Amino acid sequence: MIFSAGLGTRFKPWTDKHPKALAIVNGKSLLQRNIEYLQSFEIKDIVVNVHHFPNQIEKAIEKNNGWGSNIIISDERNEVLETGGGLLKAKDLFTPGEKFITCNVDILTNLDISKLINFHSANKALISFAVTNRKTSRYLLFDENNRLCGWRNTKTGEEKGPHLTSPEGRGTTSLIEKAYSCVVVFEYDIFRLMEENNFSGKFSLIDVYLKLAADHRIMGYDHSGDSLVDVGKPESVAIAESVFI
Repeated sequence: MIFSAGLGTRFKPWTDKHPKALAIVNGKSLLQRNIEYLQSFEIKDIVVNVHHFPNQIEKAIEKNNGWGSNIIISDERNEVLETGGGLLKAKDLFTPGEKFITCNVDILTNLDISKLINFHSANKALISFAVTNRKTSRYLLFDENNRLCGWRNTKTGEEKGPHLTSPEGRGTTSLIEKAYSCVVVFEYDIFRLMEENNFSGKFSLIDVYLKLAADHRIMGYDHSGDSLVDVGKPESVAIAESVFI
């Protein structure tokens, strides 16, 4: 699933008239680039959620025949649901019992997804997501075994999570800060667990991770050294174009 429903408020003025998913980097939209990225790992059945200028996204997919992939639209026209709510709404579009991947349309990376999947399988995880050691203001916190323990906002000092002292009892200062790369492998059981924990409507996947980390293996795969650009603002397009030809 490619999360493409956001309002793109940081990407104005483009998003005053267009969805961020169709912003162009070296002649290709962010959506096309992510579809082709997934194709490079033989992933061709893709859910795309829409909310902001949804007709433009649908027309682009139709005009380009999905750029060679089988695209299914998850319609969030009535209300943008954030990443967690958007995923739960799309539940019926996934194959029961099969793991799947999500990514954000405004993140471009050359992360090797096959390595992420192998890491996920080796750790028998419920969820595994890519992380790096880049600088940010909001970090996910891990123990030395790459298991998620919590979350920290370095600007406000806020911390939350089930294992802020780490599962082994050591303090929060011993936990390792990593930045979220927004490429995630899920076991299908995530849908049952979200429903059992009363997640509904609009919510973030980060909240899901922190809720479930107490009892489930949620793992961070460090791919520091790979290319990654958050195309969140207009000025980041030039950075992306210097990396992704």
